[in-house]
Amino acid sequence: MGKPKSSRPTAALRARKRKLKISAARDKVHAFAEAIRSRRRELNLTQDEVADRTGISTPYVGHLESGKRHPSDKIVEKMAAALDLGNRDLFFLANPHAQALISEPAPAGSTWEQFQKDDKLQRLHNVLNDEMVVLSQVALMGEVESTRDLIYILTTIRHAVGR
Repeated sequence: MGKPKSSRPTAALRARKRKLKISAARDKVHAFAEAIRSRRRELNLTQDEVADRTGISTPYVGHLESGKRHPSDKIVEKMAAALDLGNRDLFFLANPHAQALISEPAPAGSTWEQFQKDDKLQRLHNVLNDEMVVLSQVALMGEVESTRDLIYILTTIRHAVGR
């Protein structure tokens, strides 16, 4: 009999997943660009007029519409006002990952929940309460595949701050 297959994804599979996530994020950024371009055209405004209304340069408006630049929160707010769009919707179009941060908590059995319940692992690595708070925020940022990843992140943070 051959070697049993591991249930853990291969490096190639994980790389493909990352590319798909990057591609999806890029598509969402283009959704912001398309939203402001189409709204500007609906209102029969030129890029110069939008620039005047927002206090930003005309080339920057063009870069936003082409997806070449990412707007600050302040610029999103100004664009929403200038184009009579909802701040919240435009913000989420500009920041697609922000939606995940405020959405529902991770499902039961998530890596974070496993780590939280594993007192032995926390004691072994001397995880402090403040570090648990930081790791909970890290877990919200994206898919953490294993508790081992959380320990790696914790160790990296500790080295960065000299602990």
